[in-house]
Amino acid sequence: MAAMRRTNFAKMPCPIARGLERVGEWWSILILRDVLSGKTRFDQLQDNLGIAPGMLTRRLNALVKAGLLKRQRYQNRPPRYEYMPTEKAEDFADVLLALTLWGNKHFSADGPRVLVTDRETGALADPILVDRNTGRPMTRGRYKYVAASTRKPVSSPR
Repeated sequence: MAAMRRTNFAKMPCPIARGLERVGEWWSILILRDVLSGKTRFDQLQDNLGIAPGMLTRRLNALVKAGLLKRQRYQNRPPRYEYMPTEKAEDFADVLLALTLWGNKHFSADGPRVLVTDRETGALADPILVDRNTGRPMTRGRYKYVAASTRKPVSSPR
């Protein structure tokens, strides 16, 4: 039986495909979640995720190569590193927020497992995606996807 080859999305024109090339493996998303919440050391990540050391090493190396994390030495003997989020990873926090809301809504039959609150007041938040130019909520009926070069419609989530 021939081995299946993984498709490389890095050069596809679709920004969703290009983004998935960097974070599309589930461990990568969970690692980014943990790093963005302050768990930056290998041991912390392994303990929290229950991931095999070899897999964690491979995923961390891939996230560093993709420019989402940077390795920073915190101990010389033996050499130990922590993984710090880059601006790309910080921007991914919005994707994690959207996944949290979606997961709570559709896959938490017994109620939300994680709540989103205002950091200063502690009040529950109800995040929405807003158009920065108009201030209007981005509802599916209000927007469409168009090719940047032609402004012609392209296939999009319905």
